[in-house]
Amino acid sequence: MIRRRHASRLRVLAQGAGALLVAGLVACPATLAPLAARAQGAPVVRVLEGAASPDLSVAVNRAIVIESAEAFAEVSVANPAIADVAALSNRSVYILGKMAGRTTLTLLGPNGRLITNVSVSVGPDLAEFKERLSDILPRENIQVRSAADGIVMSGNVSSTVRMARALELAERYAPGRVSNMLTVGGSQQVLLRVRFAEVQRQAAKELGFNWAFGVRSGNWAIGGEHADFLINDNAGAFQVDDDPDTGYVPGGQPEGILGISLGAGGVFASLTVDALENKGYARTLAEPNLVALSGDTASFLAGGEYPIPVYGGDDGNIAVEYRPFGVSLGFTPTVVDGDLINLELEAESSAIDASIVIENQGIQFNGFSTRRARTTVELKDGDSFAIAGLLQDDFRDNAAQIPWVGDVPILGALFRSSGFQRRQTELVIMVTAYLVDPVKEDVVQLPGDRLRVPSERELFLLGKLEAVRDPVARSVGARNFEGEFGYVLE
Repeated sequence: MIRRRHASRLRVLAQGAGALLVAGLVACPATLAPLAARAQGAPVVRVLEGAASPDLSVAVNRAIVIESAEAFAEVSVANPAIADVAALSNRSVYILGKMAGRTTLTLLGPNGRLITNVSVSVGPDLAEFKERLSDILPRENIQVRSAADGIVMSGNVSSTVRMARALELAERYAPGRVSNMLTVGGSQQVLLRVRFAEVQRQAAKELGFNWAFGVRSGNWAIGGEHADFLINDNAGAFQVDDDPDTGYVPGGQPEGILGISLGAGGVFASLTVDALENKGYARTLAEPNLVALSGDTASFLAGGEYPIPVYGGDDGNIAVEYRPFGVSLGFTPTVVDGDLINLELEAESSAIDASIVIENQGIQFNGFSTRRARTTVELKDGDSFAIAGLLQDDFRDNAAQIPWVGDVPILGALFRSSGFQRRQTELVIMVTAYLVDPVKEDVVQLPGDRLRVPSERELFLLGKLEAVRDPVARSVGARNFEGEFGYVLE
């Protein structure tokens, strides 16, 4: 049982830094000998007459020694799990910190008279923690304080990664009892600039000989047809009316057609040459920009949603699902250290492809052409990465001919149609990351800031579709809406 009477004639003076505590009662000299040897280098706290006893602070696994001006007969501790005590003599006590917490040390004189109660606080070893923190993060402005049985960390660090390292080290000294009041300095907002660049080149050449011939006599006719003359829209030698030449319809593109027709008596012959050279070039560029805070996810879509019918099942109903298309971007930036940025990125550029037609339950809808990339990269402020690239080269050629005759050199070309198509596609997705800070509204210029709606006089008399605003007032509150501009609404 601990008695809590205050002694008005006692005073505690600390003569060294506190460390960690040990518990026990008064021991015999033989038992105290090893404890005394262990306590030779421990700081000493003197208990003197004249004042109330202050609190003692001891670090875990460190020890202090207190000396009393008055001889005591018994020493005890309220919670031996927090601090362990042992009497080195009838005037000195050895205290060892075992676990973070707060307890009370009691000294009793002869006949159980209370000499003093000393409050003992056991906390993490901040001295060692500060040394390790200074070794690992030497240039970081971090302050360390104790609070109850935990550690409070405050100050400013240069990145979230270094803050995580400091907190991880603090958890080793006070597991689960670390209060984080650190702030991260520097810019923590990331602007991501993504560029989709695609170039398509295609070339095609075709050369075909299409002919038809025949002999007619009354209602009888005999002859042959080749290539496009075989389709139903063309009239060949088997036409038995008075005007067999009803026009030639090409099976491919109608450009580059040369036709020759001959007729004498009952003999009819037609020759059509299809010659075509086609070249094409297309360039596509999309450049989405997006800003996000370090550690947060941002996404945006510039495009639309395409309805796709979906069969509902046994009930026969058809549901509609919407497939987004356009330019979409989603990324999660993390400022790792200083100007080093970690990016989790997903970028996509898609469009409706009219050449792909799908039918479901009698409903037709189109497919999509999609370019998508998903990756994780690290780059510094202002650096760029080509995160995806594609080079595709398609080549097709075909030939249609009459067997054997088409294999004859030179003359066989008259009985053969041939052509080729070549298509090259090159795609590059480039990303650039910047650390950015917000700015005032007046320094930002938006599209259309320099333009205003024309007045009726400017529109109808001068034919102006837009008018220039001068000077530019970027802030809405600073714009002057007085005067003549815009249209009259009645």
